[in-house]
Amino acid sequence: MVIGVGVALVAVGGGAALAVTGSPGDGTSATGAGGGTSLAVQEGPLSSQVDQSGTLSYAGGADGNPYLVVDRAKGTYTWMPAAGAQVDCGETLYKVDQKPMLLICGSTPAYRDLAAGDDGKDVQALNKTLVDEGYADRSVLDPGSRHFGLPTMATLEKLQNDRGADVTGRLDLGQAVFLPGPLRIGKVTAKNGTNAVPGHSIMEASSNRREVTVKLDPAQQSEVHKGDPVQITLPDNRTTAGVVSRIGTVATSTLPVHITLKKPKDAGSLDQAPVQVEITTGGVGHALIVPVTALLGRGIRRRGRRGERRPEPDRAGHARAVRQRQRAGAGLRCPDGS
Repeated sequence: MVIGVGVALVAVGGGAALAVTGSPGDGTSATGAGGGTSLAVQEGPLSSQVDQSGTLSYAGGADGNPYLVVDRAKGTYTWMPAAGAQVDCGETLYKVDQKPMLLICGSTPAYRDLAAGDDGKDVQALNKTLVDEGYADRSVLDPGSRHFGLPTMATLEKLQNDRGADVTGRLDLGQAVFLPGPLRIGKVTAKNGTNAVPGHSIMEASSNRREVTVKLDPAQQSEVHKGDPVQITLPDNRTTAGVVSRIGTVATSTLPVHITLKKPKDAGSLDQAPVQVEITTGGVGHALIVPVTALLGRGIRRRGRRGERRPEPDRAGHARAVRQRQRAGAGLRCPDGS
């Protein structure tokens, strides 16, 4: 079997491949066609990667943008959270006329009053929030139920009393904000003392999930897939693992790729931090790997008159490697002479 020296990666049969690596290693010697050179060849797995720069931050909505907090109450803003604050489900998001606007965690925005007898996805979000935050046991209130019954009313009264809201057992439009949560507050545009106008966006927020966003060249779209493993290098050169969780659509000249960290605590408090990512997009299980130093002359050995192998001096090694790549007959042979 003859393997061309000037090829970085080539299939050689049986599902194997030849690769040029950046560091030498122990492996099988392969002798040149004329018996004059010998290169160390390893067999092992080989993967292909896409290297990109990215930004570590907090995940937003499905489109990658921050959530918009839309006010539904009338009155005067009397308290606003600070940027960077975290608000859990069932907690006070902001206040109008000193009355708390509660965060109910769900994807359906607030659009109506909720009371006993109502049904829908917004009622399910309310039931789930009440149970998840410990105001009712699952045996009392089903978090998956879409029905507003007596258990919902009684449990809601507990939450309202705990937060200092009017205890009514119902949730009127303008008493809560429905968003996927918990939330991390971003830009706040409303100011204390200003008028609350229903339908106006008053702040931006994200989830508290850590995420790396990469702007990929659309030409590489076919290479990267959801579920691909990722190694992330943080600003202090520590590395942490991640996985491609979502691939957006082409925006202008780039394709947004979203990467979820497997160990979010590794990111600490970093936000909008530059990182480097290596996305493993594929590979082969068996490859023949040649150290690149061998191709530059540092790994080439010369046979003596008695057959012993002696190191070849490194002078003009690079030029020699270039000449070998240019020679049509240059190659490597495995020890069995194939």
